Amino acid sequence: MYKRQEEVAIIWEGEPLAPRTSHPSSHSQYAPCPEIREYTYRELQIETSKVANALKHLGVNKGDTVTLYLPMIPELVIAMLACARIGAAHSVIFGGFAHTAIAERVVDARSRIIITADGGHRRGDVVALQVNVDKAIKHLDEKGHQVEHVLVVKHAAFEAPSLRFRTGEKHFNATRFHWWHDLVPPASDACPCEPMDSEDMLFMLYTSGSTGKPKGIVHTTAGYLAYVQMTARLTFNLQPDSGQLFWCTADIGWITGHSYVVYGLLMNRVASLMYEGSPNFPANDRFWEIIARHKVTHFYTAPTAIRTFMKWGDELPAKHDLSSLRLLGTVGEPINPEAWMWYHKNIGGAKCPIVDTYWQTETGGHIVNPMPGATPTKPGSCTLPMLGIDAAAVNEQGEELPPNKGGLFVIRKPWPGMLRDLRQPRAICE
Repeated sequence: MYKRQEEVAIIWEGEPLAPRTSHPSSHSQYAPCPEIREYTYRELQIETSKVANALKHLGVNKGDTVTLYLPMIPELVIAMLACARIGAAHSVIFGGFAHTAIAERVVDARSRIIITADGGHRRGDVVALQVNVDKAIKHLDEKGHQVEHVLVVKHAAFEAPSLRFRTGEKHFNATRFHWWHDLVPPASDACPCEPMDSEDMLFMLYTSGSTGKPKGIVHTTAGYLAYVQMTARLTFNLQPDSGQLFWCTADIGWITGHSYVVYGLLMNRVASLMYEGSPNFPANDRFWEIIARHKVTHFYTAPTAIRTFMKWGDELPAKHDLSSLRLLGTVGEPINPEAWMWYHKNIGGAKCPIVDTYWQTETGGHIVNPMPGATPTKPGSCTLPMLGIDAAAVNEQGEELPPNKGGLFVIRKPWPGMLRDLRQPRAICE
């Protein structure tokens, strides 16, 4: 058991590159080196407990909702786990959203605490996240919704106006802004898990809005966790103690990141790789460089990204050693056969099975996908329903259609990971 505590749970790589030499006395050309952090399960548990106690110190109780507006950094995972540890739900907001989205979601969740960062890195620039939080708080104060505390990770060496202790602005309250490095390190690393009912809310997460107004999807503790543990293990053939390293390129601000960057991987004891930045910084081969550097075994990305990689050229992945890869996956949208074949040949070396996964924020985890090495695959097809999913194609009258007939996709029976509630953000910033 002690040995398992020392296994690597998360490997994080930042976007910015710093120069380095291979030897102190070397006069050769500088080679780029990213910032890399690793967390063992023991270190992750300690940091989670510290953040959980810091949140308690700020008044977070079981049943509260904490808003998280952070870049793709380990502190986001730690904050999510800390909320779950003390029975508080988390509401993660994608870091690309503006202050209006933050304000609407804070009100919708009745959240009194926001965890954010001074900034995040994207394509060589700093995204000023704390500035957006400042603007959101100003709107919220004017509308009578009080955010009591804002916990800020110093990540991008960018100090937002609120953290310079400005004066003379109505919404500014110096007592509610706290640096993460001031509150978390001194906190105790002893924090027992809060007992939870199986149907207690684990998190709320908004859909992308691609098919209409974004909806706040509520997932519960036992059903969601049981489902993502099972689907991650079966879909990706996850095996502890086998040297697997899983990289899902999705942002944790979306359900794919929740399920297959954080919860599904940690529960299966397989290391999860996180990358903060974009695939084309400082060059278009950054993803392939990351795979080669860390010896990634499982790579899970979107068809849109694959089509972009195709445009950038076959020679870019060919420059890097991708032989560590054992399985490829696609998520987020249907993949066209041409992209599937390019992915299979140029990234998987024509030897890796591809799992084309269909699911949504509402489903919690995969609902239609092949089992690697067991389900015959067809480029462009996500194949068969996941175990436990009773799916069918029906006409508009609800009658099941025969094979090879197109219709409406339905799921006829409930499953553990299905959503439990829907909420709509309140437009307060008009």
